[in-house]
Amino acid sequence: MTSTSTPPGLARFNDLEEPAAFAALHEACASTAWAKRLLAARPYASAEDLYTAGDAATAELSAEDLAEAMAGHPPIGRPKPGDPTSAREQRGMAGASEALKAEMLELNLAYQEKFGHVFLICATGRTGEQMRDAVKERIGNTPEREREIVRTELGKINRIRLARLVEEDA
Repeated sequence: MTSTSTPPGLARFNDLEEPAAFAALHEACASTAWAKRLLAARPYASAEDLYTAGDAATAELSAEDLAEAMAGHPPIGRPKPGDPTSAREQRGMAGASEALKAEMLELNLAYQEKFGHVFLICATGRTGEQMRDAVKERIGNTPEREREIVRTELGKINRIRLARLVEEDA
């Protein structure tokens, strides 16, 4: 059910068949629980309603669901080949020096060894240096503190991706 005030991209999303809507949500966030929760709440009256539902679903992810979501993200500095989303989000590393790329690789590996998962940051709009500085700062966190930061960063990423989903032209 859509109204004339529903943005066209959101109306398209609301009208998608369930498997296509699930696929679009799962592409935004690799957590099955997150995608199912948003899918179950359709139709959305506004983009803000969708974002709010996304935030709530992110806040309620179990440790396993959070791990599943993180597994869908490539390491900073190594976007998935052929994936325009990760390339766009990590644009700040594209022009980085070879020295910075090598440093990020080392930091990513050290982070992953300590926490058991990829370093997750909302990379959109950040420079390579900013991402490097963030991993250097966060590697000193406790696992509990880092899990909450990861959840916050995932929420930011999910909002950006949902916005792209509902704002895209047909």
